This record gives sequence, C-alpha cells and structure tokens, in this order.
Amino acid sequence: MTVAIEMGQTTAGAAAAMDLEELLATRLLVQGNSGSGKSHLLRRLLEQSAPWVQQAIIDPEGDFVTLAERFGHLVIAAEDHTERGLQVAGERARLHRVSTVLNLEGLDAENQMRRAAAFLGGMFDVDRDHWYPMLVVVDEAQLFAPAVAGEVSDEARKLSLGAMTNLMCRGRKRGLAGIIATQRLAKLAKNVAAEASNFLMGRTFLDIDMARAADLLGMERRQAEAFRDLERGQFMALGPALSRRPLRLHIGPTETSPRNSTPRLMPLPEATTEDMRAVILAAPPPDASRPQRRPAPDLLEQLRAAKAAAPVIQPDMVEAPVSADELAERRERVNRTLRAVLAEPDAGFRAIGVLYQEFVVRCRIEGLGAAVPDLNEFRRMLTHARAGLGTDLTEDDGWQDVSLRASILPDDMQGVFMMIARAAKEGWPCPGDAAIARAYGSHSLRRAQRLLGYMEEQGLIVVQLDGGGRRIVTLVELAWATAPGDPNGNDLPAEQIASATPA
Repeated sequence: MTVAIEMGQTTAGAAAAMDLEELLATRLLVQGNSGSGKSHLLRRLLEQSAPWVQQAIIDPEGDFVTLAERFGHLVIAAEDHTERGLQVAGERARLHRVSTVLNLEGLDAENQMRRAAAFLGGMFDVDRDHWYPMLVVVDEAQLFAPAVAGEVSDEARKLSLGAMTNLMCRGRKRGLAGIIATQRLAKLAKNVAAEASNFLMGRTFLDIDMARAADLLGMERRQAEAFRDLERGQFMALGPALSRRPLRLHIGPTETSPRNSTPRLMPLPEATTEDMRAVILAAPPPDASRPQRRPAPDLLEQLRAAKAAAPVIQPDMVEAPVSADELAERRERVNRTLRAVLAEPDAGFRAIGVLYQEFVVRCRIEGLGAAVPDLNEFRRMLTHARAGLGTDLTEDDGWQDVSLRASILPDDMQGVFMMIARAAKEGWPCPGDAAIARAYGSHSLRRAQRLLGYMEEQGLIVVQLDGGGRRIVTLVELAWATAPGDPNGNDLPAEQIASATPA
C-alpha cells in the first residue's frame, strides 16, 4: 500500500503529495534561509506522517516539543542526561517504537553535538531484529555536520559528523530515513548532503547557496535567481518521493505551533524615564538567592545508590592471582607510563583517543600485557592526573563527595571540576582561564569561562569576584572556597603544579 502525505499545493492549485515509502528509502534535504518557512515545512511533514511511522527529532532550539501533546512524542531534555544515558535512550526508543523529540535547548554547541551523536548512535546500533522504519529529522543540520571546524573540539566534531554520516550513508539499511534541514548549504558537510535524493529548496539570497541549490535540482545556473523570488512557505521540490521535475509548491497549514512564534510589532509601554531608571538600574539580587537549576542533594543520593548497587570492577585484575606487591609494582609502572605520555609537547591539547593509543603502545613496550587499563579507566586516570590528584587524595573519604558531584558533568569537564575542587580544598588561589582551558584540552579562554558558567548553572559551584577583580570559586554544600586568583593568570598555583602528576 502506497502512503501519500499531503504537503500543500502546487502553484497550479493541485495537491502536492509526498510518497512516504519512497521517502523512507531515499532521504530528504531541506534548505532555506531563516524565515523561509523551513521549520514549518518540517512540522507539516512530521504531523502528516505521525500516524504512519515512528519519528525522532533532533531539535537544537526546542521548537518541536509541542508535538508531544497532540501526537504523543516523548520529549527528552538533553541537558538532564549524560551522553551514555542518551545513547541507551536512543536504543530503547527503537526497541519500543516510541517517537521522540531530543530537546537540546540550553546546551552550548559542543554539548549539543556530543549528546545528539550519542542519541543517534544508540538508534543506529540496535540489533537487526529492531530495524523498524523510522524518520529521523535533524533541524539546523549544519550545527551537527559542519563543513569546516569551528570553536568546538575536534573530538566533538568527529563524533557528531560520524553520527550524521552514519545516518545519511548507512541508515537506510537499518530503517533510518534521514531528513536534514539547513539554513546554509555551504556550511553543511558535502558527504552528508550528497546522500539525499529528495530536495525541498526555499528562499535563499547568497550566490553560493543558490548555485548549489540549482545544481542539486538540475537547474541551469541562470535559473538560480528564482530562489530569491520564493515567498515564505514556498519551496522548489525534486526527487523520487516528490516530483521527477522541479516543482514549486506552497506548504500547507499545521495543527501545532512552535513555542516561539514570529515576533509581532507592538507599542512600547507608557512609562516615564525616571520610572524605568528605577526599575532597570535597581541593585541586583545577591547571588545566594539565585535558584539552582537542579537540586544537588537528590542527585547525589541517586548517584550514591547507583554506586552502591553497581558491581566493583578492578581494571588491573589479571587471570592469574598476583601478590599485593606485584599489583603495586604494576600500578607504578602504569602511572610512570602515563607520566611519560603527559610529558610530551601539546599532550594537554590532544584528543583522548590519540593519547590512549600512545599509552597502550608504551604499556606494551613495558611488558604490562593484560594489566593495561581500558579506555574508561584511562579516562579516569587522565582526569585525576590533570586535576593534580594523588592516590592519597582520591582514596580520602572527604573526596568521595567531590567525585560524586563530578560525575554529574560530562566526562571532559570532570577534570576541570576536580582541579578547582583541589584548589578549594587546599585553599590555593583559583586557577586562571588559561589553566582551566589547558585542563579541558583547549586553547580557548572563552570556553574556560563558559565551563565555569555551566558548572554554576548545575548548582555545583558559586563564582564571585573580589574588589580587585580576582576570582573566588566556592563548592556548593562542601563550603570549600579557593583563595582569590587572577582570571587572566597563565599558570596553576605553584603548590598545584608540584602535585600535578599521577600517583
């Protein structure tokens, strides 16, 4: 049975239909400048196909969460879950055939990419028995499959680009039909865009985007100017699921609306300048009264319960029994190898995967064999090393709360949090932006500032400046506070430098 979903009308007044089964086999690319009606088109497509096929929407701005009430989609707030949690959620969504909206609103670009990649990876990696047909819509796809590197880390970009490439190149055999929408074709990775066979091209003004759109639709370059004349909601359609020849159509109405509607002109409020001065320039409320976004005590109780219930796995266990002295000697050799890896130039800015490969090679040269830690254990060791933590501190009961709090954060942020916690515990000056960026594996000072802001939003720390512009960071509940430190300083405190080697 052929399922045709109505997208709107052609310029001749005829119904414009899309073959849903053909779409599942061939994928779709939507392009249009901001305000062209691109999101409206996606909403129409999702509403019309919702009764027929499972859907997953990667939603960077939270525009599609309103589908939940009318069509029963499960909304997943990405900022409330870890990457591992989202990967499992993607697997379970396919297993139980539940339509979902992954709301990435509130996350910075790097964490949007990481969490979207984890969710897509979970859907992609399910067993063959669960390869049910599914529409996977990715709005603002240029954020997740950028043509060139931006401010995000190479690791995050590779994860996200790999997930998008799997969706568009290998997803069809697994029942995943990618539908990607972008404002700028020039900003979208070509190997991702090239896999689409159906196209809906909306209004655009830049020559490079018009030329690429014309090429994809098989139009002559002189016809590319037509994309400037399209009205809001009008698109040029081409593809086996739409039309064998370029066809202009107007997208029909939708049953649901985005949370943020198009801005409307409205009169300014009537008030005197003095009244507004009193309102706008009033003293800000104290930081202590600022509400926390999530209650830390409840999370910590959950983490403690999960940790108590989880089986204890010793990564350095080997098949044959060994004595305590032999285990201690192996740990020392492993730690010595890690110190050698971190002593290499630019080790702080290299991807974890690259560092781990070098670490494994060095361990094998040392003859460690089965005692080589796996990648997860290596991440933990690297986090502790960059935070300047020794075995004596990590085994301290008072430090366990810090480890629990750190586990709330993404893996790549935990080392930064522990480094700041160490400085607060010892009463050292707060590390500067350069030191924080280096511990994160970045050269960007702005990213260091965003990291502190993110941790503060999670209710883990409070950041203050003293009268001299020096920064003080206090850990919530533990009441540990760093000494004032210069945010523009280039190095860690001398005491922390001395201890910043793995035990």
